[in-house]
Amino acid sequence: MSVTPEPVLHPVKLVDIRPTQMTVGMGEVLRKRASWREGADKDKAEYLGRHMIPVVIGPKQRYHMIDHHHLARALYEEGTKHVLVLVKANLHHLSHSAFETYMDNRNWLHPYDAEGQRCAYSDIPKHIGKLADDPYRTLAGALREVGGYAKSDTPYAEFLWADFLRRKITRSMVRKAFEEATAKALMLARSSEADYLPGWAGYHH
Repeated sequence: MSVTPEPVLHPVKLVDIRPTQMTVGMGEVLRKRASWREGADKDKAEYLGRHMIPVVIGPKQRYHMIDHHHLARALYEEGTKHVLVLVKANLHHLSHSAFETYMDNRNWLHPYDAEGQRCAYSDIPKHIGKLADDPYRTLAGALREVGGYAKSDTPYAEFLWADFLRRKITRSMVRKAFEEATAKALMLARSSEADYLPGWAGYHH
């Protein structure tokens, strides 16, 4: 049953919260780690209170994070053991297959690998530390930072941009010449080729 989003005020073990996607951009994770270190120097509890992890409760009362995977991975890498969560829905009564189908249809699952290929639900890692690196997700994050597109409420918007860039920019350039890749991504983002993507900030000629 869906519920009004509400915080769980007691800490939850980070390693017990299951991901709902297969990849992160590790460059983005590094930036989140730096932000955490800066914020933690002031007040760790306050930082965690302002960055609660949105979750859905699934079968066997397990928590499944539906956003903030990069933050969660950054906190894990920094050795954080517990986080606060915001419960978006309680679906513990569903069967496993019904839960996966519902989550997918709500765009609360993203079973796509680092090559942009759709995989089986069972391929989604069960541990935040097992998420693979998708350099194009890092590029998509950097592109938004430089104004390539606007922030959007569309689920997994950055992954849609990552998939677009994956088809236009070589992995070698992303790995070895990131600034050059970002500049090329910015040019592509403003073209009419990208006008179907969420947050497009270009213009039609």
